[in-house]
Amino acid sequence: MRFNVFKNTVLLFVFVMISCASKAKSKIIIKDKIHLTAKNNPIIIVGANQTDTYLSLLKGKRVGIVANQTSVIFKKKKIRAISIDLETNEQSLDHIVEKDTTTHLVDSLLSLKIDIKKVFSPEHGFRGRIDAGELVKDGIDTKTNLPLVSLYGKNKKPTKEQLEGLDIIVFDIQDVGVRFYTYISTLHYIMEACSEQGIPVLILDRPNPNGHYIDGPTLEIKNKSFLGMHPIPLVHGMTIGEYAQMINGEKWLKNGSQCEITVITIKNYTHDTFYSLPIRPSPNLPNDQAIKLYPSLGLFEGTNVNAGRGTEFQFQRYGAPFLNKKTHTFSYTPVANFGAKHPKHKNELCYGEDLKNEELSGVMTLKWVIRAYQNSTDKSLFFNTNNFTKHAGTDKLQQQIVTGLSETEIKASWLDDLEAFKNTRNKYLLYD
Repeated sequence: MRFNVFKNTVLLFVFVMISCASKAKSKIIIKDKIHLTAKNNPIIIVGANQTDTYLSLLKGKRVGIVANQTSVIFKKKKIRAISIDLETNEQSLDHIVEKDTTTHLVDSLLSLKIDIKKVFSPEHGFRGRIDAGELVKDGIDTKTNLPLVSLYGKNKKPTKEQLEGLDIIVFDIQDVGVRFYTYISTLHYIMEACSEQGIPVLILDRPNPNGHYIDGPTLEIKNKSFLGMHPIPLVHGMTIGEYAQMINGEKWLKNGSQCEITVITIKNYTHDTFYSLPIRPSPNLPNDQAIKLYPSLGLFEGTNVNAGRGTEFQFQRYGAPFLNKKTHTFSYTPVANFGAKHPKHKNELCYGEDLKNEELSGVMTLKWVIRAYQNSTDKSLFFNTNNFTKHAGTDKLQQQIVTGLSETEIKASWLDDLEAFKNTRNKYLLYD
């Protein structure tokens, strides 16, 4: 289910209705907020929505929050539906309808008199408007006047000084379950810094839209970077809360330390539950299709092939000027836009594939990367080797593609590592 944010307006929408019996015209006006509830939908209730469970942990504490635009509490807003007869102008109350809305976690906690001292912002910033890879600056949030501390600028790990005066940190960010999506690296550094300062971390868990499968090469520690810090597959099948438990349990923090964490689990969720993200988790993941294809097309980020940035179909197409236009007949031209000021091959005609209607579920595929490499008119232009290795987590994948191995052969080389990871993962699962 999708959720859309509505401003408090008197007139939200108008239906024009025609009576079959009398042919008299009337319209129904939906207006006036009259009630709010605290559930995002009848099935899944995210951690942030369960304020009754965690407010007692925050009362009287000096609080820091790691958050972005996805850190919201979902609500149902009941609206009066008023029927107006267009001939007599008479009004009558027809029925009550519900509309989905949200409030930001920070705004909600401030209204509940929680003493928030500062907000820590990850890649893309607190409001989620900054390009991938672009540095996030410290500052002041104009809405709340809270200080913003960047975790994607001069430092990715909070300093002792930045944590000074805080009693607890709240972590609430929507993830998409892919190793090179950097929010889980931010989680690691938050846990590590808080462990060193003796500060507990409260994690408000959210569903993983790619949580129903595990796939991809496992990171080799020699290739550790902010795009992948631990020996997990490219698609790990865990929520943020589960992954935090793994970080602690496997003693991946500096010096094998552990962070005191409390996870507010998601109600009515399993790893097989379909979840459509209500808010873009980052500027270039605009919809369910992009999120589904991201594990596969994200590998293009380590090449000189454009993966839809600079278009309205990010991670739903790929292309480059050096792909063979006889085999890649779809074409488009990336331009500067929201989330991509400088996309690859900006203002250049790119040849590739349109995947916006591609059916793919429960698997990541290498077929598009392999096909693009094999159909490059100049293969020396294809890989950005260092960056591709960081995304893949291994230098073997590029070698396998270059030597002409099939997807089936490459995937077979992952199997032992995937089985070992699944056995480790089972120890930390919070959901079926």
